[in-house]
Amino acid sequence: MFKCICVDHVGIACKDLDAAKKFYTEVLGLSCTGEETVEEQKAKTVFVPCGETLLELLAATAPDSPIARYIDKNGQGIQHLAIRVDDIDAVIAEVQKKGAVMIDKEPRGGAGGMDIAFVHPKSVGILLEFCAPHKKGL
Repeated sequence: MFKCICVDHVGIACKDLDAAKKFYTEVLGLSCTGEETVEEQKAKTVFVPCGETLLELLAATAPDSPIARYIDKNGQGIQHLAIRVDDIDAVIAEVQKKGAVMIDKEPRGGAGGMDIAFVHPKSVGILLEFCAPHKKGL
């Protein structure tokens, strides 16, 4: 069995990562941490701690990336919600067993040293991500 621990982060699709960072730092007085590129997703990401939850600013690094496609279809804005779990393999198995469609049938590497897996929006109404700290030694 698995446990849902907390809302880990809210993913926000941005056309201009520098402009988004400027708003969150200069207007809201928050700080940005850990800018990184996730090659597999063709995205650059920055985390902005806000209380106990992170805001994940996401920008496309290629026109065919999931973030670019999202912005083309929906414009900038909230792209996904991420829930931290204690056992990502167990949550993937249980969600599928109960009839939801997983985009990721197995965990994959995400930003911030996390393993991630997405539930298809058709199953839950939003793009929902599960994340858990990357298991050492895999």
